[in-house]
Amino acid sequence: MTYLIDRRLQGKNKSAVNRERFLRRYKAQIKDAVGRAIKGRSITDIENGEKVSIPVKDVGEPSFGHAHGGVWETINPGNEEYQKGDLINRPKGGGGAGRGKAGNSDQITEDDFIFELSREEFMNYFFEDLELPHMVKTQLTATTEFKNQRAGYTVSGTPSNIHVLRSLRGALGRRIAVGGSSRKRLIEAERELEELLLAGAPLEDPQVVELKKLIHHLHTRLLAIPYIDPFDLRYSNRIKVPKPMTQAVMFCIMDVSGSMDETRKDTAKRFFILLYLFLKRAYDKIDVVFIRHHTAAAEVDEDEFFHSRESGGTVVSSALHLLNKIIDERYGGGQWNSYVAQASDGDNWDNDSVLCRQLLINTIMPKVQYYTYVEITDGPPQNLWEQYAQVPDHHPNFAMQKIVTPADIYPVFRELFKKQPK
Repeated sequence: MTYLIDRRLQGKNKSAVNRERFLRRYKAQIKDAVGRAIKGRSITDIENGEKVSIPVKDVGEPSFGHAHGGVWETINPGNEEYQKGDLINRPKGGGGAGRGKAGNSDQITEDDFIFELSREEFMNYFFEDLELPHMVKTQLTATTEFKNQRAGYTVSGTPSNIHVLRSLRGALGRRIAVGGSSRKRLIEAERELEELLLAGAPLEDPQVVELKKLIHHLHTRLLAIPYIDPFDLRYSNRIKVPKPMTQAVMFCIMDVSGSMDETRKDTAKRFFILLYLFLKRAYDKIDVVFIRHHTAAAEVDEDEFFHSRESGGTVVSSALHLLNKIIDERYGGGQWNSYVAQASDGDNWDNDSVLCRQLLINTIMPKVQYYTYVEITDGPPQNLWEQYAQVPDHHPNFAMQKIVTPADIYPVFRELFKKQPK
C-alpha cells in the first residue's frame, strides 16, 4: 500500500490548494464577474481586491452516483394520461435560484455565491489576455532566460559528461599516492636482493628467501590498487547563467497643454496608470520613459509625470522630436523593442499636425514596434486625429482609439493591448 503525504507549507491559508482548484473550475464565471466589477470602480483603485458573486446554479459540486446501466423500463402508479412515446410540452413559468417572488411565496430560493478575490487574484484576471503587440525580437515573460556555461568539474554527473583526461589524471595521482611507500620499499628490497646474489649468497639463504617473500608481497599489494576507481571520476560541470535578452522600452507621452483641462488630464493619467501597472506586473525586462509636453517637451520621472501642474500652449511635434532623440541615443541599434503610448485632446497647430504626421511616417514608425494614440475628447475628431489617421496606411503597427468618458478607459486599453493571433 502506498501513502502520499502532502507536506507543502501553506502558512495560515490551509485551503490554498482547494481555492486554486475552485478558481480554475469557475474561471469563466469569475472573469465575467471581474468585468462587471471593473465598471464600478476607479482606475486608481484597480489594485484592490473585489467581492464577486457567481450564480448558485454555476457552482454545483460534482458527485458520484450508482448508474443502473443498460435500458430500464419502469412503471409509475397514477399515470392515466400518457403512454410510451408521447411528447410532453415544456411547463410554463420559470424563475430559478434567487428569483422567487417576495411576500407569501412558498418557493425556496438560494442566494448567489459570493466570495472575495485577493488583490493578486484580481490583478491576474484583470490583465489576463493582454500583451505588448508585435513583439518580434523577443518574448518577454516573468521568468529570466538562462544559458548553460561550463564551470569546472564535479564528482557526480551522467556518464555522457565524464571528462576522460581529468579522470585519468586523478586516477594516476591516486595510484602514486596510495602505492608510493610500497613502491619505494619494493625498489629497496630488489636492490638488496641483487646485492646479496652478487655477493654469492645461495638461494636457500634465509635472508634471500625473506626478501623474495617481501618482494612478492609488495608486487601483490601494488597490483591490488585499481587502475581507476569511482572516486577518480570527474564530470564536466555546467551551470545556468542569466542570458542577455533583447529588452523593451515603453514611452508614455502626455499632452499637458492649456486645452487639456483637469478632467481630460485626469482621464489621461488614469489611462497611463493602468498601462504602468500592466507593464510592471507583466514584464521584468522593460524600461518606462515619461514625456510631458505643451509648447516644449521634457523627459520627467514618474512622480512629476503624474502630479506636475505645469501647462502651456500646444506643440505636439516637440514631444516627437524628443522621442526620436531618446531612441537614437539610448535605445537604438536594434537591441530594444520600442513602444509608444500617446494621449492628447488632439488640439494642435494645424501646420504642426502635418509635421507630426511626417515625423511618424518617415522617422519614428520604422524604429518602433507599436505606436498607440488615444484622443481624449467628447467632440468631433481634432486636426491631430485627422493627420494621424493617415499613418496606418503606411505602418499597420499604428493604432488609434478615442476616449470620451472614464468608463471608456478600460475597453480602449484592452482593445489596444489585446493578444494578437499567432
